Amino acid sequence: MRWNKLYALKSYMRSSLWIVPFFALVLQQLFFRTALALEEWTRWVPLWPLGTEGTLAALQAIISLALSFIVFTFGSLLVAIQIASGQLTPRIIATTLLRDNVIRFTVGLFIFTLLFAIAAISRVNASGPSFIVWLSGILGVLSLAAFLYFIDYSARLLRPVSIIYRVAEQGFEVLNLVYPNRLAVEVPAPDQPRPTYGTPDRIVAHPYSSAIILAIDVKALTAQAQKANGIIEFVARVGDFVSQRQPLFRLYGGAAAIADNDLRDTVAFGRERTIEQDPTFAFRVIVDIAAKALSKAINDPTTAVLAIDQLQRLLRSVGRRELGSAYVCDAQRCLRVVLPVPDWEDFVQLTCREIRIYGAENLQIARRLRAMIDNLEVTLPECRKTALRLERDLLDRTIEKVYLLPEDAALARIADTQGLGGSA
Repeated sequence: MRWNKLYALKSYMRSSLWIVPFFALVLQQLFFRTALALEEWTRWVPLWPLGTEGTLAALQAIISLALSFIVFTFGSLLVAIQIASGQLTPRIIATTLLRDNVIRFTVGLFIFTLLFAIAAISRVNASGPSFIVWLSGILGVLSLAAFLYFIDYSARLLRPVSIIYRVAEQGFEVLNLVYPNRLAVEVPAPDQPRPTYGTPDRIVAHPYSSAIILAIDVKALTAQAQKANGIIEFVARVGDFVSQRQPLFRLYGGAAAIADNDLRDTVAFGRERTIEQDPTFAFRVIVDIAAKALSKAINDPTTAVLAIDQLQRLLRSVGRRELGSAYVCDAQRCLRVVLPVPDWEDFVQLTCREIRIYGAENLQIARRLRAMIDNLEVTLPECRKTALRLERDLLDRTIEKVYLLPEDAALARIADTQGLGGSA
């Protein structure tokens, strides 16, 4: 299978709720037949104490409970998705709720228990298979315990602080993957002149319907360019929307001989941005949550402060990493692949600008933004401070325009890690 198709399949499976319940159905068939085969070796298991009628009643109760659990779980999940997407952001549906293994495996356990009890009830007789009945009872108890845990887990999961924290943790995973190297020096190296390629020998366009770039197989592109002794320039960036016939690759030198399909197979497309290779998407989701909380319809600045807390963690991590280069070389230090990547200013602007525009008139946001900028300026290397100082200057200028009373403006200029009420 081609790399882009395999990547799209893996991404789909990670965000699909039905995968685990489906495998639970298959596993139940195998497990039940194994239990039947082991019945002759399980004579030591004590007889089921309820008799035939009691056993039938118990199994029917397990079936009813499992079915009720399934209906309640899916019903509550749909309601939770509607509420969370309305109050936070629709982006959390694919990035958080549908990828949650607790939800998926809980539903899988309910499906497994339901099918196992249905299979067991059809084999109950005067000398019923006590081993299978005992297994059904154990599964029923486990399902009940899982249901009680699921209620508590769902209530904790849907809190804004939990959603934002989970998105931030996914962001850290992406940063570790995309930018694994720590910043080696505090003084930035002198800007290297942009390599000149001349006029591209060939341009490869996107032939399919419009889509979003989910991921790029940079290693495969580098290997192809090295083999052809040329340079491949990838025009777009991960997370970009590309329309049909939009240029996707510019080829220089021997790379012009590479087949179009070989190049396109290194790019995975989809309908919605994913977080696996997109280092700015976690920032985008958290900023969206903050912007939604700051809207006049919701007016929840405390949730926006929680979002800034996690943005500060992410931005500090980015500031301490070597953000890499748009130029990828092979083992012989020859330039092979050129692709656009986000720089430090992109991360800072994404973190600060929209929240400042939407929320500077709120004391909590103005104070928490300043506290974040001050903290990052103290903890990050000198080469990262210019962009932070610009954001603080913009915050000061915005405060001058939105606060009519000088007392409020003076209060808004005080850094506060709690937004309002935590300053010294």
